[in-house]
Amino acid sequence: MNIDHIRQRLRSVGAKPAHQALVLRNWTRALPLDLGRSRAEDFFPREMCATLPGLAEELRGLVRLRSEHAGEDGCRLLLALADGQAVESVLLPKGGLCVSTQVGCAVGCTFCMTGRDGLQRQLGSAEIVAQVALARRLRPVKKVVFMGMGEPAHNLDNVLEAIELLGALGDIGHKNLVFSTVGDRRVFERLPRCAVKPALALSLHTTKAELRARLLPRAPRIDPAELVALCGEYARATGYPIQYQWTLLEGINDGDDEVEAIARLLDGQYAVMNLIPWNAVDGLGYRRPSPERAEAMALALYKRGILAKLRQSAGQDVDGGCGQLRARAAVPAR
Repeated sequence: MNIDHIRQRLRSVGAKPAHQALVLRNWTRALPLDLGRSRAEDFFPREMCATLPGLAEELRGLVRLRSEHAGEDGCRLLLALADGQAVESVLLPKGGLCVSTQVGCAVGCTFCMTGRDGLQRQLGSAEIVAQVALARRLRPVKKVVFMGMGEPAHNLDNVLEAIELLGALGDIGHKNLVFSTVGDRRVFERLPRCAVKPALALSLHTTKAELRARLLPRAPRIDPAELVALCGEYARATGYPIQYQWTLLEGINDGDDEVEAIARLLDGQYAVMNLIPWNAVDGLGYRRPSPERAEAMALALYKRGILAKLRQSAGQDVDGGCGQLRARAAVPAR
């Protein structure tokens, strides 16, 4: 289901634009759609009032909580979709929420569980927003990052529709809506034209084009230097720093040569480099660098004038890295 389908449903029962906005606002904020039945009759057309309970139940059914997996860095949620598929969201510290945009992923990053089975289907814009509504029934949400299962650039229309609703009616600051991508020219064309311009996170992972092609086999072939240049243009247009994501893989992209190349590439850029030790997945053939090596890499970048933050891999302590919960749920019990 898409957000426009909800608007059409409401229009069909007499809802004016202001009525539609109020219903969508309340939905995104996990408030009753009907304002409390007695109040609804004062504000909404009669036919619309009769429709709201059924619509509310349908919206709640878009994603349902299947299981919670609390860890030191947040709580991973395994969510069931109406068609029986499953996706993951993560309740992050300080009111953050990470949402999924696809079931599976077509990029096929070799270090990521999500891409092992490829893309199953796109999420509709309403299914994306429904993850926020569900999370807000559990706790406040002040920031939404589109970094869960899927590549947002491959579901661009639905993701941007969700971002527009959350930024316009969902009480989320525009810079607190974070669009994450491996890099796609359509992103750099579309985002600057949006009424709600999200912050941008780019999954870089290496400065070497050949290595990046091996790690991200189905990502667009754009040289890392050009990606940084495109990101720089967006940073200047929005005033938001670019958030570069770098999954640390021992012996592959954690060397001094990468430190020097990052320092050259990001020199003068309005950017943050997030170094994230790999979230271990059995059978993928990678290793996490030692804590000492990860800390040394962050410090070396800092000394070269690059704002670098050493992040922790969300879900590491509960074996809940992106795609792991869904993968376990899909395996029949023995």
